[in-house]
Amino acid sequence: MRSSRRPRWLVPALLCALAVFAARPTETPGRSPARGGADPGVSAEVARLYEDAASATRQYEEGRRVAKAQRKRAGELEGLLDRERRQLAVLHEDLGRLARAQYRSGGDVPLSARVLLGDDPDALMRGQQARKQADTALNKAISKSRGAEARLGADEARAAAEWKALEKRNAELVELKSGIERKLEEARRRLQTQADTSAAAGTCRRAARLDQPDRSFTRAWVAPVEKYWLSARFGSGGSRWANRHTGQDFAVPIGTPVRSVGGGRVVDVSCGGAFGIQIVVAHPGGYYSQYAHLASVAVDQGDTVVPGQWIGQSGTTGNSTGPHLHFEVRVTPELGSGVDPVPWLAARGVHL
Repeated sequence: MRSSRRPRWLVPALLCALAVFAARPTETPGRSPARGGADPGVSAEVARLYEDAASATRQYEEGRRVAKAQRKRAGELEGLLDRERRQLAVLHEDLGRLARAQYRSGGDVPLSARVLLGDDPDALMRGQQARKQADTALNKAISKSRGAEARLGADEARAAAEWKALEKRNAELVELKSGIERKLEEARRRLQTQADTSAAAGTCRRAARLDQPDRSFTRAWVAPVEKYWLSARFGSGGSRWANRHTGQDFAVPIGTPVRSVGGGRVVDVSCGGAFGIQIVVAHPGGYYSQYAHLASVAVDQGDTVVPGQWIGQSGTTGNSTGPHLHFEVRVTPELGSGVDPVPWLAARGVHL
């Protein structure tokens, strides 16, 4: 008769087997559903500093525009001041001429004495009337001169104050911009270091959920990055590729927000290999867009995205010679089915 007692080793063995089974990975290596390529804190810091730097740059450019306009106004004011100086000089000459005329006519002799001593009282009275008119003209000229001097001084003081304030503001903007850029460069370095570690391991970590910019897109399609210059083009040859370049490269700094070019669903987030950290989005109509050499991802596999949504940050992971975004448009999710992205986007109203 078989005993109903279990061997003593059976229960521990079963528990160990269950633990091993539970610990087995369920994802394909390098195809983890968006565990993120970098620390979310660093990614968020880079995104925030990127926006701060963009804002500071806009303020700086506005300050340059204001400075240019102020220089123009300063030139106009300087011309006005020159005219006022010339007019004041003319007034001073008139004052000197009137003063000399009064001195020659004996303006300091009492009128009664001149009547008694004069041969022709009528002529003397006429002369006195002329001197009164000269006195009136002299007083008006003095008053006008003093007013012109006051206006000139006020205009010069205002011009100097405005220019000093403008120079101070622009200097503050330059310092602000430089400070943000220094912080951004350091954060970008840390972001790329973490991305390189993740890509080398071939294991993606969790997505770094980024605060989306306060911008709404009315168009169905947008460029994958906001500011860029185009580098390697689709179909170009070179030693860096086995055959031909399969996408369009956008040269941008590390940490630049990468946007989904259109609405769709994230079908792949992977790390490692030639493309480093990459995202593939499926769009209506049977097309797919790929974003490669990233420093971080901000979406998970299976997420729905809208046009212009930040889905990651650019970097230089994988087979990359410098910071840029490698962008492809494909007819399947896989490499080798790409079409030229530039005319494809142009047909949808996005001209690079």
